[in-house]
Amino acid sequence: MGNKRIKVRPGKTQSKMGFIVGLVFVLIGFVVVIPIFGPFGILWTFVAAFIAFSNYKNGFTEEGMATHEIVIDEESDLTVSGSKAAENDIEAKLLKLESLYNQGLINHEEYEAKRKEFLEEF
Repeated sequence: MGNKRIKVRPGKTQSKMGFIVGLVFVLIGFVVVIPIFGPFGILWTFVAAFIAFSNYKNGFTEEGMATHEIVIDEESDLTVSGSKAAENDIEAKLLKLESLYNQGLINHEEYEAKRKEFLEEF
């Protein structure tokens, strides 16, 4: 089966605020950090620009950039609990069917036919 991967983006409001803060840090980089620290200032400004850009994409476009990823192992206990849910569903159907038969709402032939159908599903 494999793994299922879900990519997650931050919310629009959070990203818009991150974009504004990123722009402030880019300006600080150009005005203060590059003139004082040289190569480190260039690195600072580049990182701030990347932060501003990624937040812009998440906040103002539909495309966006994922910040993290959730991996679901489809062969884990989720599959087992899914089959248990199916067992519980069949059990509930059989109990309901028996209740209908006991109340006289369906006859014996209908009861047996439906019971057989449910068990074949299982």
